[in-house]
Amino acid sequence: MDFSGFNLNFLSKLLTTGVSLLATWNPSEQHAKCLSLKSSLALDNTTILDVSYVSAGTTVRPYGTPHESCMKKAHISAPLCRVQFSTATSATSAVRGEAWLPDEWYGRFLGLGNGGLDGCMYYNELDYGSALHFATVGTNNGHDGRVGHPFLGNEEVLNDFAFRSIHIEAVIGKQIVAEYYGRPHAKAYYIGCSTGGRQGTQTALKYPEDFDGIIAGAPATDFNRLLHWAGTLSRYVGAPNINSAPTFITPELWKFVAQEILNQCDGIDGVVDGIITEPDACEFRPEELLCDGNGNSKCLTRLQVEALRKIYSPLYGNGELIYPRFDPGSEGISPLLFAGKFPLSTTDWLKYAVLNTSDFDFSEYGPQHGRLMDDINPGGIATFDGDFSAFRDRGGKFLTYHGRGDPLIPSGNSKRVYDLVARTLGPASLDAFYRLFLVPGMGHCKDGPGAARFGQLGGQNAVNASAHNVLLALVDWVEGGMAPDTIIGTAEDGATRVHCRYPQRSIWDGGAYVCEE
Repeated sequence: MDFSGFNLNFLSKLLTTGVSLLATWNPSEQHAKCLSLKSSLALDNTTILDVSYVSAGTTVRPYGTPHESCMKKAHISAPLCRVQFSTATSATSAVRGEAWLPDEWYGRFLGLGNGGLDGCMYYNELDYGSALHFATVGTNNGHDGRVGHPFLGNEEVLNDFAFRSIHIEAVIGKQIVAEYYGRPHAKAYYIGCSTGGRQGTQTALKYPEDFDGIIAGAPATDFNRLLHWAGTLSRYVGAPNINSAPTFITPELWKFVAQEILNQCDGIDGVVDGIITEPDACEFRPEELLCDGNGNSKCLTRLQVEALRKIYSPLYGNGELIYPRFDPGSEGISPLLFAGKFPLSTTDWLKYAVLNTSDFDFSEYGPQHGRLMDDINPGGIATFDGDFSAFRDRGGKFLTYHGRGDPLIPSGNSKRVYDLVARTLGPASLDAFYRLFLVPGMGHCKDGPGAARFGQLGGQNAVNASAHNVLLALVDWVEGGMAPDTIIGTAEDGATRVHCRYPQRSIWDGGAYVCEE
């Protein structure tokens, strides 16, 4: 990660706005101050596991075994104090976390989210935040590893995962920061995507005092219904018994499906570039791929076509919308839900969190299991509520984004949440605190053929200017009152594109994409 040239530009901006001062100890003083935390920190229900002072350019070992930590090694770009801690949340549960406290600190706190059902700490994000001079804290979400087995028989671990871990991150993390720097933080920020996006949303609703600004990417909101939708789509193509399923579509055939969708919908926005800007405008006709009896290996049977028709339609149950449809264009990025295996998040959530069992035959999965997940709603995890009034009224800023080629969470759900908030609070109040950016051609949280790099995850080759960097844009909004109307993304080939805040649309004017109401 290269942040050369960053400090002078951004520091100048900070000093002119009077946001904060730098911590200015020399290295030996900071080393001693860091190590003293081992004995000086006395935090409620919290054990300090380790404290170390780490030089820039160092590679460190994540806490725990490789399986528990989800990573083999972690890089540190800026000199910092690394504090590892564990906070008991009940007699049977605890949240483990790390605080990375950079030598040069601009008075900002940054909390990090997680992903999937995992208890992985995202060390790339810890490095990203600390290199940008945020005191940065992440946790294991209340359990270790990438699977949901720790939920089995432990409601408190479920509560950590559903709502408590980010609150612990904020409360304990801020106390560590104040002890180390000798003063409290000036502003608190949060960044996360997917499950991390849901965590950020839940925090704004449940703990509106924890953060001044929240970035919630591709949020996995209406969580139980999302997992049911994912399981239902995998069932459409025969999972988990694909060998005997006439509806299964092979990876090779999916390439033809993806190309046919582009053939039908790529040019809707006025330019053929391999990206469907507005998937909701794409009325995909899968029958164009129907076999004509001539032995064409690039065609589909009637049962496969019917499966596609279901996949690209919203999911309803008893006349009620369960979840928006799979976005046309997402299948070309990664058809993860259609590989033949039942989605891991759905399997582990149903077994361990809902049914409280280690065994279930997913060939029997159906609508009744979706209703059961929704009814039980372990830990109150659903996170589908439009009342952000407490967060709004204290001056909080909520910035969310979603890739229009997301193969795991349909971007239509972020539109749905925006509309829910608008109905709850009134549309006139949204612009002051809530902004949604839809990103054409971006997959799940990152990547894809679109301009999918804008400082959202681990730097993503971040440009050090707020027009191109969603985290710096949030800082401008919170501290300078400059709300972002656009975010400029960068593609892998270096091309840039302006992403519009919803409900504006991205329109090709013959020479470039522009934003219009």
